[in-house]
Amino acid sequence: MVRDGPDWEFRARDVYLLRELAADPHRSSRELADILAEKYDIDVSHVTVNDSLRKMREENVFREAIVPNEALFNFALFEFKFNPEHFADAWHDAMVEIRDDRHTLFYFLSDGEYQWKSVMMFPTRQAESRWIHEFYKEHGELVQNVRNSVVHNVLKFRTDPEMFTDLHDE
Repeated sequence: MVRDGPDWEFRARDVYLLRELAADPHRSSRELADILAEKYDIDVSHVTVNDSLRKMREENVFREAIVPNEALFNFALFEFKFNPEHFADAWHDAMVEIRDDRHTLFYFLSDGEYQWKSVMMFPTRQAESRWIHEFYKEHGELVQNVRNSVVHNVLKFRTDPEMFTDLHDE
């Protein structure tokens, strides 16, 4: 389940492209080429920019996802605690169900008592409660506890362009 990072050697141009794309994902290749020339003194055509972005997508350097406005859904952090007696026999089906569920936005493993965590989104709190009920019905033997926390007043919901700076040492 652990994925290797992309096989990509970052050049300064790649990092600048990712930063500018993160700042405004709607920028065209032409706009990005203009920004590279004006802001970073890198002269490339929009075709080269487009080709670089396509290759980075293909190598999974970055992913594109549609993330709805946070005002449209109720977000919740779920933490899954397991009954160790049934873990070996039942973990895979539960993991796949959470990962592939339409409500799951972000799913990850973490250290500590709660092994799996997910950020999920639901149209209503009632839909969230129904999901928990159905999950217990299906996986109750494995799951000792599902702890859910309401995520409210989302104050930041984006990637800062500066995060890409560390990918290339200048």
